[in-house]
Amino acid sequence: MPHMHRITDLEGPTTPRIQRVWLLIIAITLHNFPEGLAVGVGFGGGDFGNAIALMIAVALQNMPEGLAVALLLVRERWPRGKALLYAFASGLAEPIAGVLGVVAVTLMRPLLPWGLAFAGGAMLYVVSDEIIPETHSRGFEFEGTWGVVIGFIVMMFLDNVFGQSVCQSWNLCYK
Repeated sequence: MPHMHRITDLEGPTTPRIQRVWLLIIAITLHNFPEGLAVGVGFGGGDFGNAIALMIAVALQNMPEGLAVALLLVRERWPRGKALLYAFASGLAEPIAGVLGVVAVTLMRPLLPWGLAFAGGAMLYVVSDEIIPETHSRGFEFEGTWGVVIGFIVMMFLDNVFGQSVCQSWNLCYK
C-alpha cells in the first residue's frame, strides 16, 4: 500500500486513482458488517428500545457513507444509476450481518454461561501460572499478595453491584 513517511515522503507502489476509489468503497462495505452485527445483536438481546435507537443511529450515519460511495463513482464518470446501485449494494452488508447477529444471539444464549465459565477458568489459569509467580519474585511477595486480595475484593464488589442487573437484562439468572 502506498503510504507517507515524514522523512522519505511517499513509499510503496503508486496506485491509480480508480483503484484507490475501489479500496475506499470496499473499506466502507466491510465496516458496515460489524455495524449490522451490532444492530442484530441488539434486537436478538430483546431490548427493542435500545436496538431501535442503535438502528436509527447507524442508519443516519450510513446516509453520508452511501452518498460518498455514489459520488466517488460519479466523479469517475460512472452512470448515476449504476453509482447509486453500487452505493446501495455497499450498504447491504448491514442487514445481512444484522440477521446473523440475531441468529447468533438466539442460538448462543444457552452456551453463554459455559463460554463465560471457560473464559473465567482460562483467566484463572493464566493468573495463577504466570502472573502470581511473577508478583512473588524479586522481593515483592507482600505487594503481590495484597494486590490479589484487593483485586478479589473489588471484583466481588462489582459482581454484587452490577452482576445481578446484567444477568437479569440477559435473562441469565438462575431461578
